[in-house]
Amino acid sequence: MELLTPSLGLLFWTLLAFLIVFFILRKFAWKPILGSLGEREKAIADSLESAKRVRAEMAQLKSENEELMAKAREERSAMLKEARETKDRIINEAKEQAKIEASKVVAEAQQAIHAQKMAAITEVKNQLGKLVVEVSEKVLRKELATQEAQEAHIKGMVGEVKLN
Repeated sequence: MELLTPSLGLLFWTLLAFLIVFFILRKFAWKPILGSLGEREKAIADSLESAKRVRAEMAQLKSENEELMAKAREERSAMLKEARETKDRIINEAKEQAKIEASKVVAEAQQAIHAQKMAAITEVKNQLGKLVVEVSEKVLRKELATQEAQEAHIKGMVGEVKLN
């Protein structure tokens, strides 16, 4: 049983060694250990606060990003609508311009056809007039081959002409 119960001297020296180590640690090591623990606790608290702040900023940035995306979608829709309207307007203007040009071309063609028709009619009239004159000349030469026939014809023409 001696082994289970320590002697009084052993207890004294163990207690004395413990107290010496305790006072030495308290004087030299306790404050730096507590200081570093305090600093670490403060750093952890600051990190947690920073994480909360970052989380709040991220939530705000996410909502701002969603707002920007919504605005961008609206702007894109407006731009597409405007582009479609512009395309339709340009197509309609081009169609109207083409109709105007086509009607101008048709009108010019009709005028050209009318002018050519009138020129052809005039040409036919001129040729007909020449033919009539030539035929009349040939007929008159034949009828008025004699001097007496010519004098009778001249007198008849003079009688027909009315003087004013």
